[in-house]
Amino acid sequence: MTGGFAVAEALAGPQLARLIDRFGQTRVLPPALLVHAAAVGMLLGSETQGWLITAGVLVGASVPQLGALSAARWVTLLRGERTLHAAFALESQANQVAYLGGPVLVSFLGASGLPTAGTVLAACFIVGGGLCFASQRRTAPPISSPARTRTLLRPGFMVLAGVNLAIGGFFGAMQISVTAFAVERGAPGTAAVMFTVTSCATLLAGWLYGLRRWRTAPQVQLAVVAVGLAGGCLPLLVASEPFELAVGVVLTGLAIPPILVLCSVLAEAAVHRAVLTQAFVWLNSASAAGSAGAAAVAGWAVSTSGAHGGFTVAAISSGVMAALAITANLRASTP
Repeated sequence: MTGGFAVAEALAGPQLARLIDRFGQTRVLPPALLVHAAAVGMLLGSETQGWLITAGVLVGASVPQLGALSAARWVTLLRGERTLHAAFALESQANQVAYLGGPVLVSFLGASGLPTAGTVLAACFIVGGGLCFASQRRTAPPISSPARTRTLLRPGFMVLAGVNLAIGGFFGAMQISVTAFAVERGAPGTAAVMFTVTSCATLLAGWLYGLRRWRTAPQVQLAVVAVGLAGGCLPLLVASEPFELAVGVVLTGLAIPPILVLCSVLAEAAVHRAVLTQAFVWLNSASAAGSAGAAAVAGWAVSTSGAHGGFTVAAISSGVMAALAITANLRASTP
């Protein structure tokens, strides 16, 4: 059911974003949220496996990607400003806090004998927060007239989609590989510690990155950070002790916030404002697709070659990311 949820979200998200770009957030978001609430209610009331799967797909198809909508609003407020990267960094920080706190809260509710409370709470956050978000009409992006020439199929954006696909591959492979490494060493509990420390490190990195006003062009920054991430993956291939691996995992995690922020900054400059929400949603979908695909490949690699086989998948993903970032930088610097 989880896989169906993810696929439905990835496929339906861009279609919902197209409607939002065409008719505006304040018109499209409220009915979409009500549909999502109804789908969650159907999920909770399902009594057979067939209805459960169907409801899970509907929940995934109806959930709006509020992060992409928020990014579009930041662009409207700060277009042309040098502080736009700081806004995207703040957005990334908020997402990271949610990723850290959400699983803990849901696990606590489940352990307390309330298995469905996590689903209800998540739906309340999405629907309630989304309706409050939609009510803020002053910051909503203006509606642009449709035009057939406004497309996402531009070389600059396609490269960014590839970068997000690759970084999703890095995420998916690392989740599987770090856990496998900890299990192989007889210390499965260390995986959770590594992930927690890495998440805290990425929070710090995102905060520090957003504080500074960078003079270097975003394309150059993306190439430098992506190459650094690819290089940081190499020690993971030969790590033999949990501490060695933990250091490598934390160091690679420091590169993630700048990459995500820079992809958003570059996407804003690469596409027309009439398709901006769709651009942000497609980047999210590319990352999710890369994560799902790499997790499957890394799982196979771990089963055949051990944890280091999974780290090889992560290293390849980061290498592809670096190559794409260098390509984008070369295109930008070519007169």
